[in-house]
Amino acid sequence: TIPNGLPKFASDYVFNTRRPVFADIRVRQAIALLFNFQWINRNFFFNLYKRSASFFDDSELSAFHRAADARERALLAPYPDAVRTDVLDGTWSPPVTDGSDRDRDSLRQALDLLKAAGYELNGTKLRNRETGQLLAFEIMVTTRDEERLALAFSNQLARAGITVQVRLVDAVQYEQRLDTFDFDMIEYRWEQSLSPGNEQAVYWGSAAADQEGSRNYMGVRSKAIDAMIAAMLRARERPDFVAAVRALDRILISGSYVVPLFYLPDQWVARWDYIARPPRSALSGYLPETWWRAPAQAVQ
Repeated sequence: TIPNGLPKFASDYVFNTRRPVFADIRVRQAIALLFNFQWINRNFFFNLYKRSASFFDDSELSAFHRAADARERALLAPYPDAVRTDVLDGTWSPPVTDGSDRDRDSLRQALDLLKAAGYELNGTKLRNRETGQLLAFEIMVTTRDEERLALAFSNQLARAGITVQVRLVDAVQYEQRLDTFDFDMIEYRWEQSLSPGNEQAVYWGSAAADQEGSRNYMGVRSKAIDAMIAAMLRARERPDFVAAVRALDRILISGSYVVPLFYLPDQWVARWDYIARPPRSALSGYLPETWWRAPAQAVQ
């Protein structure tokens, strides 16, 4: 296993906020509370994954568990409601369950949020108090692995009375529906680098929200996000650049646009036992051109 300082390729469940069912942030927050990462990680992945908590996980660009510095606060000052207080001061963390499939604390918190958003249990189903409409949505998947995870998540959501259908579609239909934003929720992974640029406008920019084929799958439209992307692109010094990206990260986290899933913390490499490598890896991870052939007993 090789450590590296790159943003990790983390997966998330993405809310399509164009759908009325996800318009209320409290509904999104409640659904995120119900993803039982500890149980999933143990039963599906042998505890090999780490919980995603940022859009630039495990890198210097991540705002997770970092208090905002003066540069960030200056950038965010015109948008006082864009970032949660606990995200701004670096104390926010994704919810942690007791590891069982019957965690009552997270369920209680989720139901409180849903009640505040206008939903109540009617028998075993959540319904809108005014309209009687079910709280229901579809998770679209395109592989059996995605389907397996989505079914587990749907079972966790059913405990709160949320009705979820998991739909497996072929790759062609999946891409067509992504391009036209014809979905409720998907599992997706935005691949990031240590030098993000114009692509961030395609991922989160307001103009991209209505542009078919863009990767703004959330449908987010935010003047604060647009301003942080602009600040990132005009930065000429690394500290200013890092501050703008971290400020962007804080706004995205605060908006609860995704259910954070997981990522592999290290790179996995298989090698013959006569291949040796430097004791320290590069910031970008392993570089095979720096490895060499050595006697087996000399291999580190």
